[in-house]
Amino acid sequence: MGANADMVAFVRARLADEEHVALAAGGDRWRCPADVPGEVHDRTGGVAFTVRGRGFDQHIALQNPARTLERIETNRVMLGEYIEVADLDTDRPAEDFRSGRAVGLGFAVRQLAAEYAGHPDYQARWLPRFIQ
Repeated sequence: MGANADMVAFVRARLADEEHVALAAGGDRWRCPADVPGEVHDRTGGVAFTVRGRGFDQHIALQNPARTLERIETNRVMLGEYIEVADLDTDRPAEDFRSGRAVGLGFAVRQLAAEYAGHPDYQARWLPRFIQ
């Protein structure tokens, strides 16, 4: 994996951080009962949040721990696909399928890394490349 190993390790670590938080929050789906606007409930019916106004309740419910865990898993699958071809993800890729796959997946993984650009370990060199 060479030069891209540190980026992969960074993304893996951030996904693990998020997974830990989602599991600590119970790993459950949340919902907004129609009869109590502004409340976000966990699977047991307990009130996870009470937020009045502006649609925050719906947004918070959508960001539930179960959905976070699902997103983490799909990101890990993409990361695994990238690891298979990461050595081919270069500034001057060859013109074959595997190299194209590496550059495309590399762009996606760089986007994942960019979600954590505020993290002190993020490196600007991981910004997505735009190659023609």
